[in-house]
Amino acid sequence: MDRRVAPERRSGSPEGQARSTVSAMDLLYAMRTNGSVRAFRNAAVADDALARVLDAARFAPSGGNQQGWHVIVLKDPAVRQKIGSLARMGWNEYAAMTKAGVRPFAADETGNWPGPPPGMDLAVEALENRPWPFMDGIENAPVLLVVAVDLRAVASVDTELDRIGVASGASIYPFTQNILLAARTEGLGGVMTTFLVRREPQAQEVLGLPKYMAIASLIALGVPEHQNNKLTRRSVASFATVDRFAGPALA
Repeated sequence: MDRRVAPERRSGSPEGQARSTVSAMDLLYAMRTNGSVRAFRNAAVADDALARVLDAARFAPSGGNQQGWHVIVLKDPAVRQKIGSLARMGWNEYAAMTKAGVRPFAADETGNWPGPPPGMDLAVEALENRPWPFMDGIENAPVLLVVAVDLRAVASVDTELDRIGVASGASIYPFTQNILLAARTEGLGGVMTTFLVRREPQAQEVLGLPKYMAIASLIALGVPEHQNNKLTRRSVASFATVDRFAGPALA
């Protein structure tokens, strides 16, 4: 595949319009077929391929164009094992709440997390192994990335609202999505997880991250055992309404 960037053309010109149409077709295909990949072939990923993925991903938007992301590529087996163990603790908590019939860490009607189900001790559940092949061997993924964000560079405009904050994600998660999309151009697939965030202080110590660098995700990449191109999602009419939350569906 030729990855050379074509010269910039004005979108109003015939050449620019044609190029935009072709690019849009490629983009929409990738967006509609980029399912999560959690099983990888035993194939190494070259550093130059990963560098090309990150080179494309860096053009993601961020608030004020601050580009506050930092990616740590985990290679040392000892570091991988420590990070994998911390992420598994978050998974164990998540799986325990799922088994109890509640959506893990989800808000209630007030917009805030009410805590674990009555009688559940998350400190205990974190140490209770919940088998899942992907998480059991996450440290063995061909590529393992910790994506962090500089909290000094993001505008957390919802910080004073009485609910779980989400606005800061606007300056980091477009970047992580770009990583997953760009990986397709290298024949790779992957998945973004957030279980590690549950043990951020310990992970910061392992990775030498300062307090102002928050962990946004742990991404696993590799050559897929299988690339699922048939994804099921809710229809637009089920989530897009006009003027009001309970307004008519967007036709």
